[in-house]
Amino acid sequence: MTVAADSEVPFFDVSDPAFSVSSAAVFRARDRSWYARTPYGLAVLRYDQAARLIQHPGLRQGSVAWPAHHGITSGPFADWWASWVLNKEGADHRRLRRLLNPAFSRRHVGAMTPRFLALADELISSFDHPSRCEFVSEFAEPYAARVVAIMLGIDEKEWPTIAAESATVGLAMGVQIRSALARIEAALEKLYAYADAVIADRLVRPRDDFVTSLVAAHRDGDRLTHAELRDSLVLLIFGGFDTTRNQLGLAMHCFIGHPVQWRLLAQRPELGSAAVEEVMRTNPTTTWVTREALADFSFDGLEIAAGTTIHLFCAATGTDPAAFGNPEFDITAAGRPAHLAFGGGAHYCLGHLVARTDMSVALPLLARRLREPRVSGTATFLPCSGNTGPTRLPIAFEPGD
Repeated sequence: MTVAADSEVPFFDVSDPAFSVSSAAVFRARDRSWYARTPYGLAVLRYDQAARLIQHPGLRQGSVAWPAHHGITSGPFADWWASWVLNKEGADHRRLRRLLNPAFSRRHVGAMTPRFLALADELISSFDHPSRCEFVSEFAEPYAARVVAIMLGIDEKEWPTIAAESATVGLAMGVQIRSALARIEAALEKLYAYADAVIADRLVRPRDDFVTSLVAAHRDGDRLTHAELRDSLVLLIFGGFDTTRNQLGLAMHCFIGHPVQWRLLAQRPELGSAAVEEVMRTNPTTTWVTREALADFSFDGLEIAAGTTIHLFCAATGTDPAAFGNPEFDITAAGRPAHLAFGGGAHYCLGHLVARTDMSVALPLLARRLREPRVSGTATFLPCSGNTGPTRLPIAFEPGD
């Protein structure tokens, strides 16, 4: 059967902050239908359909419409959102990506790996208590913010400001975006000031670093405009912080539920990269990847109208038994299909190598130093839609070497 009868198609109110894309109801719905309906459009629940749709020529990147879904069509935030390379298409997208790609090279990212490792060690060593911490504020948040500072070559002491303003901009990724708009735009203004200062510095004092690569980016006589450069840097500050902080928090929470896997990671640090992939497959901060139909088309027996928003639910598709067999969390599993948390096709995440590197460095060290972690207190989380993650995760642990 390719399409469920109308009476069998579930409906999920994804606009409700209490809705969870990782709920048992979503996973049960996957058993009877490959898709669900939502106030925004369609939600895809199975891996096979999601993997084909993410590459489908009849779809464009869909998050460009996210502000408009909430009545936000003009102003500083709307302008910045529309500027993203992620939200461009065709020749505009190819041009921006061609100019931005060299800064995200393995050479630039690899050169920062020892610094990422030293940073993780420093933060663990500075916990207020040797056998407990509030993981988000004492590790995930400063680590993510200081990684951004390292990449931009700015004073790492600025990390609290980077963290605070980026976290505020991150509210734009959730369903309560409208009520937070004034705060989001004020935070954007502060992040633009950072970007402008860094650009001005590299124009007169170029270095062999990430930002200089962007400032000097050119190809075939083309280069980034000042507006494109500052918009891209603000996206880097926000995206690099928000996703890393959230994903590290989700990783710790996930491993607490899989203590055997945590012990294994401590013993085999070479599994750090696999650990990142497994966490993102089963507990992604990016809970859905969005596409939009360019024209009417038929897909697996379903007629999809032009303009329809399609959310590919990452946790549901990433744990689909039809694609993964036994989908249980396992950092030693081999040969599994690629998860969709970094997107796919032309819009595959530009910063995926940075995210994979900084987390794959941090997780094995955490596993070795924070033995037998467990939640010790009340953990709180962002809504499990849009971008999610813990806002507070108090843990206790046995100190390791």
